[in-house]
Amino acid sequence: MPALVIIEPLTLTRTCILSILRRELPGFEIVEMATTDGLDFVSGRDVCLVALSTGDKSIADPSVEDDLALLVDYCPNASIALLSNRDDEATALAAMHRGVRGFFPTSIPVEVAVAGLRLVLAGGVYRPLPIIAQNGTTAPELLSAAELPSGYLAADAAKDVAEKHLIDFTPREQHVLAELELGLPNKLIAAKLNLSENTVKMHIHHIMRKCAARNRTEAVLRWSGRLSGHERDTSPGAS
Repeated sequence: MPALVIIEPLTLTRTCILSILRRELPGFEIVEMATTDGLDFVSGRDVCLVALSTGDKSIADPSVEDDLALLVDYCPNASIALLSNRDDEATALAAMHRGVRGFFPTSIPVEVAVAGLRLVLAGGVYRPLPIIAQNGTTAPELLSAAELPSGYLAADAAKDVAEKHLIDFTPREQHVLAELELGLPNKLIAAKLNLSENTVKMHIHHIMRKCAARNRTEAVLRWSGRLSGHERDTSPGAS
C-alpha cells in the first residue's frame, strides 16, 4: 500500500490530521511522526507524499531547508506538501520555487485541504491563490488614494477587479461560477460538472479569494459588478 507521511510536532494537530486522512484517503497507509528524525522508519517504502508542518517559520529558515533536504534524501520519489501558519504570497512562492507540490496554509477549510491533497496525489500542484486586499487589488499592486484617478468610485474599482481577474479564472472555475450565478447548491454543481463536492468547494474557495468575497453570493455579485465596495462594507454583519 502506498504511504503518505505527516510530519507535525503538535500531537493534537497531528492526530486530528491523521484521523481525517485515514477516513478520506482509505487507499493509503498514513504514517505520522513529530519530526523528520523519524524518516528512517519509511526509508525504502513506497512513499508518494510527505506533508511537512513548518509552523510560523519562513521557507528560508535553516531548519526548514534542512528538513526539505532530508525529505529528498529519504523519499526521493515523493511529492512534498507544506502545512504553514503563514498565508502570504512570498511564502507560497518560496515554497513553489523549492519544488514543493502543495502549499497549505492553516487558514483554509479542511475540505479544501483534502481536495488539494488529492490533486497533489494525482500529480498536480496545489497552492492558494493570492489574497485580494479590501480595496480590491492584490498585495503587490496596492495603490494609495493619491494614485487613483480623479472620480474613481468604489463601484468602478469592483468592476475593474472583476474584469482584471477574468484571465485568472481557470476554465473549470468559470464553469463553477456560471452555476453559482444560477443559484445551484454544491451537490447539483458537482453532478452537473461531473466533479466531487469537495472539488467544487475548492473551486468556490478560489473564486471567493479572487473576488475578495466572504461568501458565494457576494462573489457572484462582485463578479457581475452589482456590489460596490461601500455596499460590501456596510452590509449587515460586516465587521
